[in-house]
Amino acid sequence: MTVPQLDATNPLAQPSTLPYALPDFASIRHEHLAPAIRAGMAAERAEVEAIVADPAAPDVVNTLEALERSGALLERGLTILDLLLGADSTPELEDLEAELTPELSAHHDAIAMHAGLQARVAALDARIAAGEVEASDADRRAVATLLRDFRRAGVDLPADVQEALRALNSRIAELEAAFGRSVLASGNEGAVLVTDVRELDGLAPDAVAAAEAAAREAGHDEGWLLTLQLPTEQGVLASLTGRAVRARVHEASVTRGTHEGTDSRATLLELVRLRAERAALLGLRDHASYATEDATARTPEAVAAMLEPLVPRAVANARAEHADLVALAGGEGVAGVDPADRAFYAERLRLERYALDDAALRPYLELDRVLTEGVFAAAHELYGITLVERADLVGYHPEVRVWEVLDADGSGLGLFLGDYFTRPSKRGGAWMNNLVDQSHLLGQRPVVYNVLNVPRPGPGEPALLTWDEVITAFHEFGHALHGLFSDVRLPSQSGTSVPRDFVEYPSQVNEMWAWHPDLLARYARHHATGAPLPEGLVATLLAARGEGEGFATTEYLGAALLDQAWHRLLPAEVPASVDDVLGFEDRALRAVGLDPDLVPPRYRSTYFNHVFAGGYSAAYYGYIWSEVLDADTVTWFEENGGLTRENGERFRRGLLALGDSTDPVGAFETLRGRPASTTPLLVRRGLADA
Repeated sequence: MTVPQLDATNPLAQPSTLPYALPDFASIRHEHLAPAIRAGMAAERAEVEAIVADPAAPDVVNTLEALERSGALLERGLTILDLLLGADSTPELEDLEAELTPELSAHHDAIAMHAGLQARVAALDARIAAGEVEASDADRRAVATLLRDFRRAGVDLPADVQEALRALNSRIAELEAAFGRSVLASGNEGAVLVTDVRELDGLAPDAVAAAEAAAREAGHDEGWLLTLQLPTEQGVLASLTGRAVRARVHEASVTRGTHEGTDSRATLLELVRLRAERAALLGLRDHASYATEDATARTPEAVAAMLEPLVPRAVANARAEHADLVALAGGEGVAGVDPADRAFYAERLRLERYALDDAALRPYLELDRVLTEGVFAAAHELYGITLVERADLVGYHPEVRVWEVLDADGSGLGLFLGDYFTRPSKRGGAWMNNLVDQSHLLGQRPVVYNVLNVPRPGPGEPALLTWDEVITAFHEFGHALHGLFSDVRLPSQSGTSVPRDFVEYPSQVNEMWAWHPDLLARYARHHATGAPLPEGLVATLLAARGEGEGFATTEYLGAALLDQAWHRLLPAEVPASVDDVLGFEDRALRAVGLDPDLVPPRYRSTYFNHVFAGGYSAAYYGYIWSEVLDADTVTWFEENGGLTRENGERFRRGLLALGDSTDPVGAFETLRGRPASTTPLLVRRGLADA
């Protein structure tokens, strides 16, 4: 098989020679991506055919390790394309994605449905079982995963069914990419331009400056632009005093994906139907069954059994909270509290009850200090690592910063990249991903990155965070630690390559350190004076920790159960008209006891990027599924002395380092000494019986 060679001048042609194989972003251009990806597909096909054609009996080296080594060029190209599409996209990159998606889908299917390759892996499995080949437990797990994935791809099905699956997979991939582009475009389109500064009453001065800077960046000669965050409820609603402007912002948020030019509804409906059709071809009832089959939940019935009983108590708590807000607003002569008003009156109520609001906190939450004296300091106290900024290394955007991560003994562990400010080319939300997977087989150390969407401050102004943004920074760095601490041989088992409903667990655990009093005293200091957050504010911050938990749990359950509702549909049950998308959403939520008029779901269908473009289809439940383990682990830390190196080492070596080289739930149970208890989660979310 003749494999086309990639031009040697393409910076993706060979692994990067920069420290830790950091991609050479100073040299990589958009025009390098398509040739590298296409050459990478051809190279991987040739590598697979060579494995299948090997006359030697299959063993760990010539089959499993050979597969793990294959596809390196393609991986380098796709890693950069995926990174830029999320964090620094352009119309040219979006066109390239649309062009390559059918080719990539066909390439994936050619390998996933390769009967010869499946037969060789099955033969290796048989030789291991017979004792003819020595294999570690991690190797055995990797082989079992490969065989499962072959089956889930349809390798054993008749040729005509495989052909139908290939067509479905290609179209599904196209639709997912299109939905993601719609979310980015509708978010930018929906940003609210304010031309009278009086409408910004209530916003802190730095937030007003950030809105002015956003307007200029978007091409407006005057005014202030309130950019949209990915969730339904927008952070600025807690501060804006004007009810009319709050209503404008909320309306812009909930109508994303319904306007001409950025309407995602037809894409969504076709995607749901085709996912359901694919599940049927694979012999499964629905897409939710397909999605949970390789997760720790195993079945959508198990998901429903956990989520649905939480609804009545969460809704009751949300109604009680809402009644308090209505009483507060009524005392000021305002009749009723709409979803657009909830955050504003919740903030007022928190101020009344605890003398605490975000405006009082933000001057003490400057981004750099939160990172160095909070997020990074917690990791140093627990794990002994140190982050040293490397100004000599270039990220993929001028705002991206690069840190080298040194282990407790001073040796290099990997690189961490941070990309914190919002921009029109970046999709909303926050996430972590790898640029280089840790692997002893490949001799690779990890390179990971975090992306947030903090409003960029005005020139010369500090970047001040809300408390929610502080929690997000700790959360995403928890994902980063999962990648950085990976200590496995096979790249397919590295770091966060765990079941989707387990992957959020380490990141949620890491949120606990944002509240630690010793760390708070270090990172929560006034940006101008250096004065610590007053003790009274610290006490009220801790006292108010559970405030609004009824709303938070209900809006999350709304999104998780909406995801399940779409993906439990049979093909014939999918609505035929785009006009019924929001009607289906409303009916699905009410059917499980939720009231979207009281608490809209965290994401509405038309901008639910996690499940229609982001890899979480029928798996958004994973956040609360993982939170059971998280809440129980917080209890474990507390029982064993909290923020100590001994605890950190046990958590790192016994769980974070293992990736998917072992059953992750089993690793948790070994750490905890028993299966997880749901009680800590129920207590945390105010759902436990009195």
